[in-house]
This record gives sequence, structure tokens and C-alpha cells, in this order.
Amino acid sequence: MIYIELLVVLAAIFIGARVGGIGLGIFGMIGLGILVFGFGLKPGETPTDVMLIIVAVITAAAALQEAGGLDYLVKVAEKILRKNPAMITFLAPIVCYIFTFFSGTGHVAYSLLPIISEIATDSKVRPERPLSISVIASQQAITASPISAATAALLSAELLGSKGITLGNILMVCVPATLIGVIVGAIVVSFIGIPLEKDPEYLRRLKEGLLKKEEKSAAEINEKDQQRAKTSVIIFLIAVVSIMLFGSIDILRPSFMIGGKIQKMEMTHIIEIIMMTAAGLILVFSRVNVNKVIKGSVFLAGMQAVIAIFGIAWLGNTFFEGNKIFFENNIKGIVTDYPFLFAIALFVMSILLFSQASTVRTLYPTAVTTLNLPALSLIAMFPAVNGYFFIPNYPTVVAAINFDRTGTTRIGKYVLNHSFQIPGFVATIVAIAVGFFIIMFM
Repeated sequence: MIYIELLVVLAAIFIGARVGGIGLGIFGMIGLGILVFGFGLKPGETPTDVMLIIVAVITAAAALQEAGGLDYLVKVAEKILRKNPAMITFLAPIVCYIFTFFSGTGHVAYSLLPIISEIATDSKVRPERPLSISVIASQQAITASPISAATAALLSAELLGSKGITLGNILMVCVPATLIGVIVGAIVVSFIGIPLEKDPEYLRRLKEGLLKKEEKSAAEINEKDQQRAKTSVIIFLIAVVSIMLFGSIDILRPSFMIGGKIQKMEMTHIIEIIMMTAAGLILVFSRVNVNKVIKGSVFLAGMQAVIAIFGIAWLGNTFFEGNKIFFENNIKGIVTDYPFLFAIALFVMSILLFSQASTVRTLYPTAVTTLNLPALSLIAMFPAVNGYFFIPNYPTVVAAINFDRTGTTRIGKYVLNHSFQIPGFVATIVAIAVGFFIIMFM
């Protein structure tokens, strides 16, 4: 029976991923209905905390976008990249990493990809190199960001929070691990492909006049709008730093006497309060039109993520909770002896779910409650949830291919031999290896 139930789960994930957008959540819920009403499984826990955190963070990020804060940050990044065009393959992924780290979403890369492509082309650097590793960097940074939905899910009370793990523990391992992974990935991609001037596709497009730059009339931003943008950025960054401090320094978190015991305030609640407060402050001090906030691309993408996690994570929780005895009897011993197998499972599931947070909510409960894997090992394996570069249909992957006017960033003849495969695997494997090395000293 469990195999039929698994088939239902995989079918819901596959169909939802093909439909895209909110389809993942909708078909996840359909799959949940089949498991509950058709197979009699008890519904698992709803991923409420994760969804609320996404709502809070996305609301703040959307307010930042409407205030012009994201555009301001992109211009700052552009200046940095243009000053060192020859180093674009190394600087671009670092900039993307930092942007994602502080925003909590990899979608911020959309604003940077066309700039990276243009600078690389002008500098005669093969655009495939900086574009591919920059997309990977925006994914890796999610598992190091203190405000990402994936990190919040991992830190929740029912997962690593129950093991005494703090945000500081996660950042201590994942920040250096993912950064090193990205840097090694950048070194590797710098040797990938032939030089741009010898690439046949680039030469063909150049000969046919397809690479002429479009004239852009960029209107100057007045001083008033620039000040609004700067104010929103300052507020947002203060909120992010505050979350890092609360998560890293335990004594700063409010405590309450409950049932005769002192309990610290959960980080999920702290993140929600701080980010919604930041959104409110941006609305007030940057004079943002609240009606336009909900129409921005950041807000719409975030709400899609909420719906996707609602359906697919609840489906995963129900399946694994309903078959807990099976996993205890048949899988626990193998995964305990060979923890890297769980990392492989995370990687494969992330390919299917196209979401780090959904992957965490789907598989980590089993690792914590059923398999009893060491908490530090689970942190080291966290970057394994960044596997959705494997199939080249994720939005940032598709965007990078389209922004490369030279045609060097592409999907291969066999689909899976695309530009992002090597840097993706290198960055992920190195990050996990470095993570395990770090926890040896913790």
C-alpha cells in the first residue's frame, strides 16, 4: 500500500511542477485528499509557521521593492561589477549571494542577471561562466540566509529547534560552507567552455547583427525618490541584522514563565514580528503606496510560494507520518550508518519540489523524529536542498539563458547537459563537505 501512496505523492509533485506557479500547492492538496479520503491516512501537521514567515518576509521585501530599495541595491551592485569587469565570474556570484542572503529570496537575482550578462559580453568574458554560477549562488545563499523560509523551517520548534539548535549554529556552518562552495564553483566554471571570441554560436549571432545593443533612455531618479529608496534599504537591513542577533545571542530573546518553566520566545515568532514591523516602517517613512505593494513581482512570487508549501509540504508530512513505522523498520538503520544517503534524498526531493523550504518540511521531520539523525549532521546536509538546478526549468535558470544574448548559456542536446549542471553539483557537494568538516569542531 505504501508504494501506491508514494506513487500518489510523486504524481502530485510531478503534475504540480509541470503546471507551475500555484499548481504545486493545488495538486499537492489534491494528493493529500486522496491519501486522507482514499487511503485513510491521518493528516499531518500543516506548515503554518513556515507559511507565516514567508508572508512576513515577502511583505517587507515587497514594500522594499515598491519604495525603490531593490532598484537602488541593484545600481550599487552594477557599479561594483563595472569597476572590475575582468573579475565578473567571481564578483557576480558573490554579489548575487549577498543580495539573496539579506533578502531571503533568490528571485532578487532577476534584477542582476541582465547586468551580469551585459558586463561579461562587453568584457569578452564568456557570459555562461558568471551567469551559471550566479544562479547557483542565489540558490546556495537561501540555505545560509537568516530570514529565508528554508532556514526558518529548519529552525522551527518541531525540527532542529527541538534539538537545542539556534540560528547561530546554522549560520556558523552554512554561511562559510555555501560561500566556499560558490567560490569553488566559480573557479571551476572559469575553465568551462571555449573563449567567447571562438564560440560558433556567438560568432553567428555577431555576424547576423543580433548582438547590437539597444539604446536605453534611463530617466534620472530624483533626489526625493532616492532618499525614499535609501531609507527603505536601511530599515530592511536593520531588521535582518536584528534577526541575526536574536537568533545568535540567546539571552536577547524574550522569555516567559509557562507552566512553572521559563521558555524562550521562538525564532519563528521573532522573525514574523520583526519583518512585519519593518514593512510597516517602510510604508510610513518611505511613503509607499500600500496598494502597489501587493502588485509587485516580489509579493506575487512570495504568495505563490506560500500556496505551494501549503499543499506540497502538508502532503509530504501526511505521507511520512502515516508510514512512520515502515521508515523506522526499513530505512532508519541504513540512513543512520550512511548519513550521506539522506543528503541524496534531500537533493532528489528538491528537484521534484522546486523549493528548499518545501523539501525541509517534507523530509526533515522524518530525520528528526524517526531516524534520529544528529542535529549537526542535518545542518551540514542542509545545502543538499538546492537541487532544483538539475532540471533546467526553474525561473532563474530560464531567465539566465534568455538574458545571455551571445547564446553561450544554454540547454544541451540531451536537456540535462546544460550550463548550470557542473557549477550546481560542485557548489552543493563542496558546501556539504565543508559543512561536515566544520561540525567536527563544534
